[in-house]
Amino acid sequence: MTDIEKLKEIIDEIDVLIEHKVKDSTPEFKAWHNKAKSFMYHHFGSDSPEYDDFCSIRFSFRGNLMKHTPDSIYIESCKKGLDTAKLGLQNYLTELSDSESDTFDSEKEIERIFTRFKEVALQLTRRHAKRETLIINDEYDVQDLLHSLLKMYFDDVRDEEPVPSYAGGSSRTDFYIPDIKTFIEVKKTRSGLKDKELRDQLIIDIEQYQKHQGCEKIYCFVYDPDRKLRNPAGIKKDLEEKHQGLVRVFIES
Repeated sequence: MTDIEKLKEIIDEIDVLIEHKVKDSTPEFKAWHNKAKSFMYHHFGSDSPEYDDFCSIRFSFRGNLMKHTPDSIYIESCKKGLDTAKLGLQNYLTELSDSESDTFDSEKEIERIFTRFKEVALQLTRRHAKRETLIINDEYDVQDLLHSLLKMYFDDVRDEEPVPSYAGGSSRTDFYIPDIKTFIEVKKTRSGLKDKELRDQLIIDIEQYQKHQGCEKIYCFVYDPDRKLRNPAGIKKDLEEKHQGLVRVFIES
């Protein structure tokens, strides 16, 4: 459960407590208060103003106690404290949600690289005064350019990461990004490489990579500038459906 989900749960429980007309001595309230206080402590820290503000909220009656003070007084005092807590926690939730929306989306950036790869490769051929550049002739050229693009977003991009053997043979992946536990396999179509052969190669690669203890995502990037594949949509569908949630296939032409 994420911090946002935990905080939402804590906030939602406030209305239930108010509906149940709890007092600060009610076990149900004490359990909620301990959970909320623990969240504030671990998320913001014991020296944070957020934690101090929460701890300063009064949930108990602090007026002049009479011998037979009615429960309604304690219930109303607790409700006021819960209302105050709810307002503050909702503000923190908004801040957390805004912060999460601004965080770096690694999957989105990787997929943007794949979908714009052709445009980048084409732009490299349009150098001033016809200067030398990288021309995509084979799979190694694809890897070199892709490696450079990945380095814009990730500090640690490892090539030739060893992976467990499959059917008696060892292998190394094209790229591995340990920070997000992601493997990237790169292919470039060529004459004689049929749809079935390409699909079979990728299946073997996937079976090897998913055995790696640091594997949570596998991308298969196939560059097909000459449109040699007869059914790229079928290849993509077969591989992604077989490994739902683990594998994404991008075939760019």
